[in-house]
Amino acid sequence: MEKKRILSGMRPTGKLHLGHLVGALENWVNLQNEYQNFHLVADWHVLTTDTQNTAKIPELTREMVIDWLAAGIDPEKSPIFIQSQVKEHAELFLILSMLVTVPRLQRNPAVKEQAKVLNLEDRISYGHLGYPVLQTADIILYQADLVPVGEDQVPHIELSREIARKFNQIWGETFKLPQAKLTQFPRLPGPDGNKMSKSLGNHILLCDKPERVREVVMSAITDPAKIRRNDPGNPDICNVFAWQKKFNPGEVSQIETDCRSGKLGCVADKKHCAEKISEFLAPLQERRAHFEKFQDEVEDVIRYGNERARIEAANTMEKVHQAMGIG
Repeated sequence: MEKKRILSGMRPTGKLHLGHLVGALENWVNLQNEYQNFHLVADWHVLTTDTQNTAKIPELTREMVIDWLAAGIDPEKSPIFIQSQVKEHAELFLILSMLVTVPRLQRNPAVKEQAKVLNLEDRISYGHLGYPVLQTADIILYQADLVPVGEDQVPHIELSREIARKFNQIWGETFKLPQAKLTQFPRLPGPDGNKMSKSLGNHILLCDKPERVREVVMSAITDPAKIRRNDPGNPDICNVFAWQKKFNPGEVSQIETDCRSGKLGCVADKKHCAEKISEFLAPLQERRAHFEKFQDEVEDVIRYGNERARIEAANTMEKVHQAMGIG
């Protein structure tokens, strides 16, 4: 039985942090044995919010791909490719943009929220408004069956289905209608309690050494009512306990008991947590060091992935040309 296909990807942001690992990478690694995965470096999508720093994209891409490989992505099972190196994305984006109205795009809640956050409501670019259409091209170009998303991203997939369905209605059955694969993306807090993010500076990179890990963990906010070591604490509101549950599950029950009873102090808890995070990252960092040393292997991975993606994309666009009678 042929495996179902998944398309997933990220914008190239350089070195990744623990939030990326917990929120996406671990899920990708687990899915690659059950599904046929294609992993997209969405470099064209960067242009929707940043047109000033494109020269940095190749280096950011390389660093991100190294982290993907270090986390366990197998490029033989899960080809890794660069969006801008497969020109069919742009061609299909152009065609699909004729099938959706501006008011429909303006109703997209994710685009509206992003424009609000970036103060772009009155000056959003055509490309930014239409990025869900490019995202649709990314997905259906590879005839993806499933796209792993959280509940907040389901509207994107619904729009992709609408656009693909419209094409099929006009020119005949050409595209699969992708489905959202609802996935629980755990939210890993930073030391300040906010979602871990490089823009907030509250992150631990996958490549961070033990000294840096300890520095971040020691700065973490814990139960504000636990002032002295022997005071009972509430682990439910402690950022360090959230990390313990992920990176030290074998001891988490005892840690909770000792915290609530006042037996465990915050400083000792933080030091132990930092050690466990570094232990967790050690094998990943060993693999990362290999790819940093042999970057020609990384280039080979990308080259191979680009070739695989171009073959798939060309096959799909041949069907599109035949269906439309042009191209």
